[in-house]
Amino acid sequence: MSHSAEPRPMTSRRCGPLKGEALVPGDKSISHRALILGAMAVGETRITGLLEGQDVLDTARAMAAFGAQVTQHGPGDWSVHGVGVGGFRSPEGVIDCGNSGTGVRLIMGAMATTPITATFTGDASLSRRPMARVTDPLAQFGARITTREGGRLPITIEGAQDPVPVAYRTPVASAQIKSAVLLAGLNAPGDTVVIESEPTRDHSERMLTGFGAEIHTETTSDGHRITLTGRPELRPQPVAVPRDPSSAAFPVAAALIVPGSEIRVPGVSRNPTRDGLYVTLLEMGADIAFENTREEGGEPVADLVVRHSLLKGVSVPAARAASMIDEFPILSVIASFAEGTTVMNGVSELRVKESDRIDAMTKGLRANGVEVEDTPDSMTVHGMARVPGGGQAVTHLDHRIAMSFLVLGMATENPVGIDDAGPITTSFPDFVPLMTRLGAELA
Repeated sequence: MSHSAEPRPMTSRRCGPLKGEALVPGDKSISHRALILGAMAVGETRITGLLEGQDVLDTARAMAAFGAQVTQHGPGDWSVHGVGVGGFRSPEGVIDCGNSGTGVRLIMGAMATTPITATFTGDASLSRRPMARVTDPLAQFGARITTREGGRLPITIEGAQDPVPVAYRTPVASAQIKSAVLLAGLNAPGDTVVIESEPTRDHSERMLTGFGAEIHTETTSDGHRITLTGRPELRPQPVAVPRDPSSAAFPVAAALIVPGSEIRVPGVSRNPTRDGLYVTLLEMGADIAFENTREEGGEPVADLVVRHSLLKGVSVPAARAASMIDEFPILSVIASFAEGTTVMNGVSELRVKESDRIDAMTKGLRANGVEVEDTPDSMTVHGMARVPGGGQAVTHLDHRIAMSFLVLGMATENPVGIDDAGPITTSFPDFVPLMTRLGAELA
């Protein structure tokens, strides 16, 4: 989304059964990592299925600014000629990461142990998000970092002249922190260690292994421990990006709550560190079949067949939060139509995403007649047989908030409006035409 783009209001109306195939975009997390590791390898990495949302395109431009040759050959078909570990050059301009917290944090990690200087910025939403959680460990490698008050963007990083390896315990469950530290550790001598209290999504570990890095994971009494040996020569490889389970969540949710619906969502990642939503939906009684299970690009993949379901409320344990942190907004929509109460625990990280997602969903659901309570670390939704709708939701420049309320309106008694559909392009550029082809009424 352009920083100066005019807001684009949109309304979602109750629709008939959703039918057909939903070809959701490539996984955003894997797309970012494929571009970054391709730029740090020596030679050409070919990527198919790359998500061409604004967040990922900003990362592609950043890798070109650091000296890699990044080329688009066709829809989702890209190549990256990398410069090797430690081969980045100082970019001529500011690195603008738009709305992407993943992009900016991982790129900062990738360059922090190379003796170059770069300045990072982003849109209004990204500029409010906390960056100290990443800049603090990067400083331990020897990088010099200047931030705006509160540790926020814009940030200037002078990469370490003589980086040292780091052993770092993450203060919160965050794959972005872990990945930034591991990427920084690539150009530090010796072993860099990350310790997590609970495992987070493991795309970085899988992809680093594929590119030839020496990386080991183990569960110890001290926590989940990842050890990376620095200064490898990363080997280019073909990367087939599976379809994004977080994006798939939106058509899946719509099919579950719109009576008579049946859709197929092919090629979705079933990575166990990303699978929390689907585990929860099955507990709620969702009719979801996982067919043609296979492995693509080092990731487990399946085709999803989803039918309208009569759901019941559940309590989501805090230990599951890390595996579904991006899916809680759409889960709160699904929970609005479930019988009974759904309690989501361990969700404090939602308050520092693109928006305060707990606050945004709570206010938007209440505006549409749903009874909701929230605490700093939980959200409780009381389901109802018929959700009134008729309200307007504020998206706060957050793509997942926008899509969640558009899905809500597909099954409410009255239309649901959002103030701005523009942010959807950051992760799911084809969302509106895809949902319309299935039978949604969006305008």
